[in-house]
Amino acid sequence: MAQISLKNVSKIYKGDVKAVDKVNIGIENKEFLVLVGPSGCGKSTTLRMIAGLEEISEGTIWIGDNVVNDVPSKDRNIAMVFQNYALYPHMTVAENMSFGLRLRKYPKHEIERRVNEATEILGIKKLINRRPRQLSGGERQRVALGRAIVRKPMAFLFDEPLSNLDAKMRVQMRTEIHKLRLRLQTTFVYVTHDQTEALTLGDRIAVMKDGRVQQISDPMTIYDKPANKFVASFIGTPPINLMEGRIIKKERKYYFDEGKFQVRLVEEMHNVVAPYDGKPITFGIRSEDVYDKLFVSQASPDTTVRAVCEVVEPLGSEVYLYLNSGKNVFIARVGAHNRPEVNRDMDLVFDMSKVHFFDPDTEKTII
Repeated sequence: MAQISLKNVSKIYKGDVKAVDKVNIGIENKEFLVLVGPSGCGKSTTLRMIAGLEEISEGTIWIGDNVVNDVPSKDRNIAMVFQNYALYPHMTVAENMSFGLRLRKYPKHEIERRVNEATEILGIKKLINRRPRQLSGGERQRVALGRAIVRKPMAFLFDEPLSNLDAKMRVQMRTEIHKLRLRLQTTFVYVTHDQTEALTLGDRIAVMKDGRVQQISDPMTIYDKPANKFVASFIGTPPINLMEGRIIKKERKYYFDEGKFQVRLVEEMHNVVAPYDGKPITFGIRSEDVYDKLFVSQASPDTTVRAVCEVVEPLGSEVYLYLNSGKNVFIARVGAHNRPEVNRDMDLVFDMSKVHFFDPDTEKTII
């Protein structure tokens, strides 16, 4: 069983600098967990502590039924795939993939069998006698994956493995990693700063900031029900639209008052926002929940906002509209056919059933 558990794990450097601060994560057998967050949030340090490449300062790490705090990396029965491939330039593909097995004195026939099996899985059999300098970035990454596969570890750890690839190759390799996971049926822990990778690959996502885990859940829950303002703004492309304003009450109905416009809240939100009546609050709405009124059959004036369209950014199948209310700039993500005139006023409709509110002090989600 390749369950991995981190209990109150911290990494503290000289000067009382906390790179990782009391992280608690339980990773189930055969689960694909993604650690995601901005540079410097502690995700790679967390992965390296699981791998045994960094000593932990506090806490306990379990792999299966064993505490591995003091177990050397080579004895943890896990394989790590690095960002820079870490291939030996003077060795062939076959030699790179089999290097770890040769160090462990595996029989020659077993080494050949495992290398052949891995090259078949990854589609690199024809490259087996080439050296790294003769390979593309995507081919090198496949070799690095193959070197991990031949070990048949309890778990695979990935440290931003696609960040050195171009956009097209990243998409292709993302698909390959997903196929590989389904075929190998083992535990994957994957570190990335790319939230698209996180959303598409992970069974669950752990969003990190400043060494702490902000939220752990499945991708759709992270996207639809973020725990706080940071998670809401980090997950999603383009980022969620955030605006500061106040909650006001008129004729038994609650509104969000941005300063230049007011939009009415749905009744299901009334009880939750009631304590904020007359007080500051942060309002959030995703770009796909902002519509051009021309394409809405029934739009209430209470959910309609007037803004200037400053930029139209076509992206093939969809268009981003950059809008200015006079106080805030926000983005609408609309269909490819919808290209309003630039620097002209337009009416936008907010889907108020999809909005988020955040406490201005704690930044935690209210709705």
